[in-house]
Amino acid sequence: MSYPYDPNQPPNYGAGGYGQQPYGMNPAGPEPDNNLVWAILATVLCCLPLGIVSIVKSTSVSKLWAAGDYAGAQKAADEAKKWAMWSAISSVIIWVLIVIVYVVFFVILLGASATTSTY
Repeated sequence: MSYPYDPNQPPNYGAGGYGQQPYGMNPAGPEPDNNLVWAILATVLCCLPLGIVSIVKSTSVSKLWAAGDYAGAQKAADEAKKWAMWSAISSVIIWVLIVIVYVVFFVILLGASATTSTY
């Protein structure tokens, strides 16, 4: 009689496939932080487009972790943090440029009006 499995080996119930962790078993360590709070703050307070990318990445962390893709979950968490940081950095750069433009504009405007005479 031909067996599709080795009858001398115990069955591998619930395994996620060759080389993967069995379902229900997590690797050593907790689920990575999804950085969702930072992503939301970056979206609301900083740069909207980059913050949205950060939110999308952060919401995929739990899904990947539950599916057993632990490396993918860690990568998504790292990318969510990276996009939130880029959102904050770009917001600071934009605000600094806006302040410089206003200062230059008012210096030129006030300088021009102070040198012209209406007599």
